[in-house]
Amino acid sequence: MNAIALGPLLISLPRLYAVGCALLLLLCARLLLGLPQRAQQRWFLGLVLIWLVGARVGHVLLNMESYSVAPLDALKVWQPGYHGLWGMIAGLAWTLWALRTRLLAMGGAMALLVATSSLWLVLVTVSPLGSHFAVDTLPEVTLEDVEGNKMALSSLTDSGDLIIVNLWATWCPPCLREMPLLEEVDQRDGVSVVVVNQGEELLPLVRYLAEQQLEFRYALRDPSQQLLALFEAPGLPTSVLFDRQGNTLDVHVGELTRADLDRWLQD
Repeated sequence: MNAIALGPLLISLPRLYAVGCALLLLLCARLLLGLPQRAQQRWFLGLVLIWLVGARVGHVLLNMESYSVAPLDALKVWQPGYHGLWGMIAGLAWTLWALRTRLLAMGGAMALLVATSSLWLVLVTVSPLGSHFAVDTLPEVTLEDVEGNKMALSSLTDSGDLIIVNLWATWCPPCLREMPLLEEVDQRDGVSVVVVNQGEELLPLVRYLAEQQLEFRYALRDPSQQLLALFEAPGLPTSVLFDRQGNTLDVHVGELTRADLDRWLQD
């Protein structure tokens, strides 16, 4: 799980860890570097901006094949996609420049930056707040498709495909933004995408799919939101990747990007 709910807010765990590490860096800098307040503010604010730009550019370059299909996606900075190592390198370069006249403070700032960036990478990898999957395998749940036909989710393993189960609703803007991408993935060989509408009546679901000319092999309804409860999903959209035997591989809460899906299908 890559997000948690804090009241009505859905918080991305990597971003939560990043905020925590940034605050830790600021606290340590104030206590240890001995910089004048104005110089410290200039360095820290510039560091945050440069780190974000460097981390985003690094992620885009490392996933150039995905972004070459839709280059403007690189500008969607609210989406996931920041590479910590590239951010740290950019931050070190900024620190060298910003504190070039204060050698002792510069060395201390670089050490603190490396330590907090490394901590963020460890937290993102280990994910102590979201390290478990609520379900280990495709649940034994039977739902109806938009035509009223019953379908057991566990039967999807008969196809021998990787399986992506996406929980969505027509009132959820991030859900709607990722639907065309999910439809595109559903057309690939070796992948089955199951879009499961949560809690809505049939009419708005069918109307939306028809208006957007979206066609999925498996468009299901879950009016009682069974899967939302089984997956312990903190919000929508939530997507779960299962292997060809129906075992859970990964869970993503929030809008999927092309790079996310390409990584899922290549790993």
